[in-house]
Amino acid sequence: MATARESNRLRTLLETGIAISSELSLDSVLERIIEAAATLTGARYAALGVIDRSRTALERFITTGIDDETRAAIGDPPHGRGILGVLVRDAQVLRLRDLQKDPRSVGFPPNHPPMHSFLGVPILLRGVAYGNLYLTEKEGGDPFTEEDEELVTLLAAQAAVAVENARLYESSTAWSRQLESLNEIGNALVGELDLPKLLDLVATRLRELIEARLVVIALPQGDALRVEAAAGDVSEAAMGVRLPADSKAGRVLERRRSERIDSMLEDPEVHQESARLFAATAGLFVPLLSREEAIGVIVVHDKLGPDPHFDDVDLRLVEQFAARAAIAVDLSRRVARDSLRRVVTGQELERQRLARELHDETGQALTSILLGLKAVEESRTPAETQAAANQLRQLVVATLQDVRRLAVELRPKALDDFGLAAALERLVSTFSETTGIAVELETTLGEERLPGEVETALYRIVQEALTNIVKHARATKVSIVLVRRDGQVTALVEDDGEGFDPAAARADGLGLVGMRERVALVDGRLTIESSAGSGTTLAVEVPLL
Repeated sequence: MATARESNRLRTLLETGIAISSELSLDSVLERIIEAAATLTGARYAALGVIDRSRTALERFITTGIDDETRAAIGDPPHGRGILGVLVRDAQVLRLRDLQKDPRSVGFPPNHPPMHSFLGVPILLRGVAYGNLYLTEKEGGDPFTEEDEELVTLLAAQAAVAVENARLYESSTAWSRQLESLNEIGNALVGELDLPKLLDLVATRLRELIEARLVVIALPQGDALRVEAAAGDVSEAAMGVRLPADSKAGRVLERRRSERIDSMLEDPEVHQESARLFAATAGLFVPLLSREEAIGVIVVHDKLGPDPHFDDVDLRLVEQFAARAAIAVDLSRRVARDSLRRVVTGQELERQRLARELHDETGQALTSILLGLKAVEESRTPAETQAAANQLRQLVVATLQDVRRLAVELRPKALDDFGLAAALERLVSTFSETTGIAVELETTLGEERLPGEVETALYRIVQEALTNIVKHARATKVSIVLVRRDGQVTALVEDDGEGFDPAAARADGLGLVGMRERVALVDGRLTIESSAGSGTTLAVEVPLL
């Protein structure tokens, strides 16, 4: 009988070793271990405690033999005090006939089942303790034996390898997921150029990746940093908060070096007012570095779960994310500066043209009016006075028309009040009267107005096209068609003029740069077809999102 029993034990030990060595899920490994330990020793209850990163307490406690109802009645699992704390601290086998009589015992909580015989075995590998196996209440009320101790010690050695493999697998899987997330986030960041949206995307996606309670991004503003984006708890309250230059965020920006804070309350550099507002316990402070320049700070507060503290892996992950985010933020700022520079350049060119027309046309007209007034003053007869006044009236009317034309070119009132079709009708009418070129205008835009930026872009493009026609085309007839269909608006401008070779035209000639930039701002497309002697066709397609 003894031989058969030992054979069954060894078979169980072998099967368990194979099973737990092939299992990669840590929770499944731990459950298999305690079930095997209970079977091998005849224990009624078995448990396994995983030691936390500080190696002073238990972060996970898995049991067998206790039903869900009893477990709920007991309440929180043990954290590593009393007899369990002895094993955590000493990492040595502990075998007791009655653990309740041991002076190191701290007793059981209410509703806990009675336990007497006890066997505790550390799970060790290369001198590193991963946890402990706990067995109680051996069948028949007997104490655990040396044979039980040897078997469980052998099982614990196998379990240590399995736990390490499971942890390594979980770590590699986690890093794989994090790498995928970083690549995904990097692609998303490159596609977003609007700075407020970009910062919000950074905060939101980083919070998901690091599993933190709160992420805020602060950028320098004057002699302080201002929170420009936040995701998580108290995110609304965090927006706009100013962090002084001598705060932890300010110092990290100045030092350009990341820092991990385990206790926000104890760090003298932490801005305690904002820490209280953010309800922060622990934190990561990581600078956004672009070409060795610190352009902002990412602040992460409190890991989700029972332990709010971050580790070095979390810090490295945020640094990897911050490196990608800094490039995206810098790119967004460059694009914004370049767009502003183009806008300013365009405004200056427009101002130059208006200044020239005011000087050449309106200025000369006003000078003629002054001369006309002098003629009225010097007239000697009523007939001379009347003739001078008539001439003066004609000059005033012509000047008023020029001023109105310039005002329309600056910003047609009809575009704001009545929409694109009405504004183009006014533009075409004025153009035909002034140039003598016949223009046919057809608009099929529906009753609903187009977005304001689309109306402005199409108006300016048609306006520039008409200016090119009168300056370069020598045309006698122009056709303008605008159609709204299938989620986009199309504008066609055709003339019967001399045409030109688009390939030979200067890149900055004929106002093409301004047209293309206006089309790009509304995500549209501009195409030009022309050849010598065959006129020109300009087509614009703009999607309506």
